[in-house]
Amino acid sequence: MMNLNKSIIGMVHVQALPGTPKNKYSLAKICELAVKEARQYETAGLDAVMIENMHDVPYLKGSVGPEITAAMAVVAKAVRDAVKLPLGIQILAGANKEALAVAKVANFQFIRAEGFVFGHLADEGYIDSCAGELMRYRKAIGAENVFVFTDIKKKHSSHAITADVDIAETAEAAEFFLSDGVIITGSSTGKTVYLHELKSLKDKIHIPILIGSGITAENLSEYWDYASAFIVGSHFKEDGYWENEISDERLKMFMQIVKKLRN
Repeated sequence: MMNLNKSIIGMVHVQALPGTPKNKYSLAKICELAVKEARQYETAGLDAVMIENMHDVPYLKGSVGPEITAAMAVVAKAVRDAVKLPLGIQILAGANKEALAVAKVANFQFIRAEGFVFGHLADEGYIDSCAGELMRYRKAIGAENVFVFTDIKKKHSSHAITADVDIAETAEAAEFFLSDGVIITGSSTGKTVYLHELKSLKDKIHIPILIGSGITAENLSEYWDYASAFIVGSHFKEDGYWENEISDERLKMFMQIVKKLRN
């Protein structure tokens, strides 16, 4: 069971999988690297880990080939066997049913889902809402114990077609459609969340709020009171760049600040 109480969730950016343009490693090596990062997070005292196929650019839209789902299941099982932390998964772009299937078979605790309510124009194309289909699929495969955390007004996207629906209304819709928690992001990977948008959700919803981009050691205290969990990836990497290796020094400094805030 996963308890979101100021939780720090570390991102494992899985290396490019077989069949994708940037692939250069065998699946065994990809698993080895993912396990190494997950163990670094566990050793540093993080609360959970999430894996994501971020190196698989350019992303497919809304679904992926069976080879990607199969590969992510193998990586997920390797990570599950290596660490005891709660685990999550996202499969880009918007392959939410695939992520849920992998989470179910690999004993993961949550997924990150795109396009849950309303539609938006992503760099992969138009991503339609999926709540009805996804939550029925969760029921059908017996995965009700897998939390579905859902992006709203997601990064790397245009929301012009829903400009008359603010972020609070979007969050309320996600809660109504049975989201287990909403994820708020900045405009792109590593970009900070707009604090006024985050504050606007106060007392509007009764499900957890997760911050999904832009959290650093320098700004964590500013956002601390307004979220239940913080998904951190880029900041933990050397020079703060998502493609680089994890920096143990950055991890240590960040978790020292977390301890102070918790006390």
